[in-house]
Amino acid sequence: MKIAIKTMLLATLLLSGCSLEKQSSAKDYEKVDATISEESIGLRKTDLYSENTTVASKTEYVSDQPMSSSRLQRAFQDAPPMIPHDVTGLIPIKKDDNRCTSCHMPDMAEAVGATPIPVSHFTDFRPREYFDKDGNPINPVNNYKNETKIVKTDELQHARFNCTQCHAPQSQGNLAVENTFQPDFVAKDGKSKSSWNEGEYTRYLNTVIGGDSFVTEDDIANKDSKAGY
Repeated sequence: MKIAIKTMLLATLLLSGCSLEKQSSAKDYEKVDATISEESIGLRKTDLYSENTTVASKTEYVSDQPMSSSRLQRAFQDAPPMIPHDVTGLIPIKKDDNRCTSCHMPDMAEAVGATPIPVSHFTDFRPREYFDKDGNPINPVNNYKNETKIVKTDELQHARFNCTQCHAPQSQGNLAVENTFQPDFVAKDGKSKSSWNEGEYTRYLNTVIGGDSFVTEDDIANKDSKAGY
């Protein structure tokens, strides 16, 4: 009788232990499965084995019409301003067709409420050129002498003609990852204005043809260079 009771107790304990082990394993498996699900890996949240349901976020540019939009804050100090209005019909910019200038030229911008093209875009910063009587280049520019031709003109410089090389419309698409970048503007009005100052950034250049150069003979000889003369 005693042997039978001991046998029954042992069997009960064994069965209970197996049941608890199965329950524990099942719970652990559920936790792991939820953590490494395929949809939780990566940014696109789709099945890793198929591209059928993977669709890129649609790029949606602003649709506000010119003269009805609000100026966008610059992304960082001196960042090229974003285009706050619809550009349908305005691009691509061609050699003889730049429709941006119809509103943004300084003599027109104030009347239509547009941002005027700054003076830097009307300034020629190219190296100084030397030509013989037949128009052939002579005496290549000596970069040590800062021989830069900085000349203000009344015409939009060709280097600045392609507006969309730097300025682009703002996309309204949803971000896969939140942008936490915080700009540190060095100018108090840096959110809306450039810090470019023609007197500050050109004072050490030979800005007037025939003017003085700030580069000395020692600079040209490169006497202080660790690489030698």
